[in-house]
Amino acid sequence: MSRPRATVAAATIVVWLVTAMATLAASPSPGAPGGDPRSSGQGPGLVGDPALALVAVVLIGVGSVVATLAYVRLTGRRGP
Repeated sequence: MSRPRATVAAATIVVWLVTAMATLAASPSPGAPGGDPRSSGQGPGLVGDPALALVAVVLIGVGSVVATLAYVRLTGRRGP
């Protein structure tokens, strides 16, 4: 390895380690006194509407299956 490449590699490793240390040092708490700021004061729990999220996931899944089947049907075998 030449001298400039070794310097760039060392600098990259140092930056990566500093970033990793800062990430590990982050606190998982929301930081606001009195509970979770994403909820309406009742403390931690489900945020949003889980039923709507479930319906959205199912619709995305069905839509992807339909789109895949349509693609396969439209781009079928073009041989003799």
